[in-house]
Amino acid sequence: MAVADHAAMRRSVGPVFFDRGLIDALAAADHANVETEASVVTRQVRYNQTVFMTPPWPEIYCNDAGRRHGLEQGIAEYERLMAFYPKLGYRPVVLPKADVETRVRFVLERTGLY
Repeated sequence: MAVADHAAMRRSVGPVFFDRGLIDALAAADHANVETEASVVTRQVRYNQTVFMTPPWPEIYCNDAGRRHGLEQGIAEYERLMAFYPKLGYRPVVLPKADVETRVRFVLERTGLY
């Protein structure tokens, strides 16, 4: 599905942001010790080098239907992803713990869209 989403993005006009994607799936497979052809796949499907990461924020964390794991699991996954992305040539940029407007401005400034 992530590969199809990436292919569809190529037909769009203007910037496209992905929430999760192929690299997250490969990181999960790596964590589960599932063999993948990560190097082959990631040469064929490349995202922008800059990856915006939302850090764990215990002060505002709550469980809901869209958040299937607990805070500790979220922190562990965040740490795995922060280590995994650079292995594939991506540069994680941590979003500030701030209000939505500040985060939007942060992303737009770093992408040259502001």
